[in-house]
Amino acid sequence: MIELSPEILTIIMFGGVLVFAMTGFPMAFVLGSVAFLTGLLVFGGNITIHILYTRLFELSLNYPYLAVPLFTFMGVILQHSGIAEKLYDALYEWLSGFKGGLAVVTVIAGTILAACLGTITASVTLLTLIALGPMIKRGYDKSLATGSVIAAGTLGILIPPSIMIVVYGPQAGVSVGKMFMGAIFPGLLLSVLYNIYITVRCYLNPKLGPPIPEEERHKISSIKKLIKLFKAIAPTLLIILAVLGTIYTGIAPPTEAAAMGSFAVVILAIVYRKFTWSLIKHSAIEVLRVSAFVLLIAGLSYAFVGIFMSAGCGEVVTNLIMAVPGGKWGAFLMIMFIVFVLGMFIEWIGIVFIVVPIFSPIFVKLGFDPLWAAMMICVDLQMAFMTPPMAMSIFVCRGTAPPELGVTMSDIIKGVIPFIIIIMIALILCTIFPQIITWLPERMIGPS
Repeated sequence: MIELSPEILTIIMFGGVLVFAMTGFPMAFVLGSVAFLTGLLVFGGNITIHILYTRLFELSLNYPYLAVPLFTFMGVILQHSGIAEKLYDALYEWLSGFKGGLAVVTVIAGTILAACLGTITASVTLLTLIALGPMIKRGYDKSLATGSVIAAGTLGILIPPSIMIVVYGPQAGVSVGKMFMGAIFPGLLLSVLYNIYITVRCYLNPKLGPPIPEEERHKISSIKKLIKLFKAIAPTLLIILAVLGTIYTGIAPPTEAAAMGSFAVVILAIVYRKFTWSLIKHSAIEVLRVSAFVLLIAGLSYAFVGIFMSAGCGEVVTNLIMAVPGGKWGAFLMIMFIVFVLGMFIEWIGIVFIVVPIFSPIFVKLGFDPLWAAMMICVDLQMAFMTPPMAMSIFVCRGTAPPELGVTMSDIIKGVIPFIIIIMIALILCTIFPQIITWLPERMIGPS
């Protein structure tokens, strides 16, 4: 064992994670390796094994994480039920005649689907498949089209039911149910701001999002369009009611609500005649893959934090943050900046398990509402999902986009920049008006 100061150990652990992350190794193995080697260096084998085992065992007994496979199952079934396509077609009937209408439809559809899917991958994949082609083939600017798809799809990890919030809540000691309610208005705010940007930009430059010519629009009456829209939205409203409705009214906590949502999507898949043995098999495999990925990286991240805190590195970070000029707001900006930068290099699960146990006590010391602070971090991570090199949304869109559309990485990056700026504006608004986050959770009925 070697005697090293907590300051040196902090540099070694964070530096080791960033260096090994750039090699391309899976983040779970990077975090586990750095934690294990640092533990051997500082505590020796027995204590290190004890810390790692205790942390992993404690995580495996965390009841709220049962919602992860349930929400994943819900998203996979919904993804293959045909509901998304029907919703997009119904919205298309109403808004395709407006400048930028298809991009607005994409954002609205993405917002509604976000309340049913809970993951970025499913949301971005669906929107890329059903919306990107029609926009580009109708003459839409590729940057605007891809930016709309990615921004709308990324809402899937923020608007509940969100797997990120399920993971975040227990780490911060904040109710998952309250975080679900607190995420609704920030998610809707982002959706509205996205649509305002698209509408204004296409109004100023119609070539970016030309309206569909009159002769190409479907000639059906407003009553029939309204009925079609209701039939498309009703299933998603049922799912939202099954999950968020039971949480808000206090009928069930998030884990049981996830089971209700899974039951609802199975009923819808049966009604739509999409529920087959092949779908069950695909769903089971996807649930196992996602759950294993989440729990592996969560467990090793949790173990990393155990070594980190035991070595006294948490105090180093706390003292550093508290010493930032500008008082509590200077410290808050530093935390948000750190989260944003980490998001460019580390997957969101690793960020949540690394920084949340460290930063949550700092928020309390600074006098911030823990729920508000937690949701600000979640909104901040929206930018991280769209900023290279670790930009999950960008890579999913690029990999899913049909080759014949000719979408390049340059088109995508150019398209997401305005939406990143919009997220910054939303963060400022949530700072000036914290009620955007806190109002709905304060009105929840029953236990959360």
